Amino acid sequence: MQRRSPQEKKRLSYLKDRRNFYGENQKSSRRNIPRSRRANHHALRRGEQLALGRLRAFGGAVDDSEVRFARRSTGQWRKSADAPLAEVVAYRLERRARLGIDTAPRSQERLRRVRSAVPPGRPERGRD
Repeated sequence: MQRRSPQEKKRLSYLKDRRNFYGENQKSSRRNIPRSRRANHHALRRGEQLALGRLRAFGGAVDDSEVRFARRSTGQWRKSADAPLAEVVAYRLERRARLGIDTAPRSQERLRRVRSAVPPGRPERGRD
């Protein structure tokens, strides 16, 4: 295993580390992700039960394929990916300058350092 310089470690951190950029508390995601999945699956099961009831009302035996075609599909919920650390840091620096929290030249210098550490294009995938 090769040794990495602190600058290389920082660059890899900007590329590979991820942050919740959706705007909610990161700890609430632990509760909200299972809750959203549960609600989506509940809606699908409920739709199947309603479709099954409608098909049975018209009489006769019903198989699974008929129930699946008779139900209305509900919206799917998907997890959104977290943003790379470099994007989050750049956004925060730009916001500080825009709101006057930090001076523009100082913020621009910090932003230049963040962007110089990360090459343009897609960030690397996975961990070493």
